[in-house]
Amino acid sequence: MRFVLVSGATRTAEIDGISAAGADPALMAHTPSADAEIVEYGRPVDAPVVPVSPTGCPTPAVVTRAVRERLGFETLIVDAGLAAPTGAPTVEVGSGPGGDVREPEPVADASETFAAARDLGASLPDEELVVAETVPGGTTTALGVLSALGERASVSSSLPDNPMGLKREVVADALAASDLSAGDCRGDPRGAVRRMGDPVLAAVAGLTRGALDAGTDVTLAGGTQLAAAGALVRHAGIEAPLELATTRFVADDDTAAIGALADDLDLSLTVTDPEFEAGDHPATDAYLAGEAKEGVGMGGALALADRAGASPAAIREQIGVVYDRITGDGRPGEGRDADPDDDPREAEP
Repeated sequence: MRFVLVSGATRTAEIDGISAAGADPALMAHTPSADAEIVEYGRPVDAPVVPVSPTGCPTPAVVTRAVRERLGFETLIVDAGLAAPTGAPTVEVGSGPGGDVREPEPVADASETFAAARDLGASLPDEELVVAETVPGGTTTALGVLSALGERASVSSSLPDNPMGLKREVVADALAASDLSAGDCRGDPRGAVRRMGDPVLAAVAGLTRGALDAGTDVTLAGGTQLAAAGALVRHAGIEAPLELATTRFVADDDTAAIGALADDLDLSLTVTDPEFEAGDHPATDAYLAGEAKEGVGMGGALALADRAGASPAAIREQIGVVYDRITGDGRPGEGRDADPDDDPREAEP
């Protein structure tokens, strides 16, 4: 099994009120780069930021890394259009960040990204892939793609109160800019991403199709953004079994309608519950208040932990270790931040 994190950026995230993926909007471009480093090394190494929301909720990468430290699974970081460099090793499939979805072609190279990612997915030797994303503003572009495809127009949010009114307004403007009506891209997944999406969606859909064509089992690790990627795969005519693994925080979000969306797209839905209410730590308390909910493969990682028999208590303990490490609050024996010159790139995961 290999965990694949597809990372990238879209200028849609710059729209005020769209995303909570970063305490400082000026540093948001570094969020996917830092997420990749945390998943790969356990903390940021080159990125100048620890991704947190304006209220201090840490990136879901903390949860995914905690599960990786318990299970030791292999990873692959895919650069589908990062806006800032990352210290994590990457395979590049995109030529650059996506534009504002309100532009006529926010992902002009969607077809090229899809094709490169498809070739990558077909070439990987693993029997199973768990495919995740990190792209601030991605639920809005997911809403755009679902609308263009004529699918259920429902998405979640990293904010406690989902700004669906704002997202629908943005998508309406985007449809108008691209001279589209809802459903005009039915059966044309590349066109839907090119005119209404982001490069990460193009890469996830391409990689998933390539892997499925090669007979590899694929789990889409995430919420409504990964469901939108699943919609792209289905509109490409692929009917192979496809799983969607997300968290109960998304499942409990009525605005996401993730169960109905999964049913629409014939995606086998797995909902994971990390039982955060049983603990008491800043790394998990914000999730109980409705922030973040999902991202960086959190739901898929937790599903892997459950499958491996790792208890929620053990995962919560490791989440605390990773959180303390990346925020500089680690105590003796916890994390790898005791020596500032200790470069995690020189150590085994």
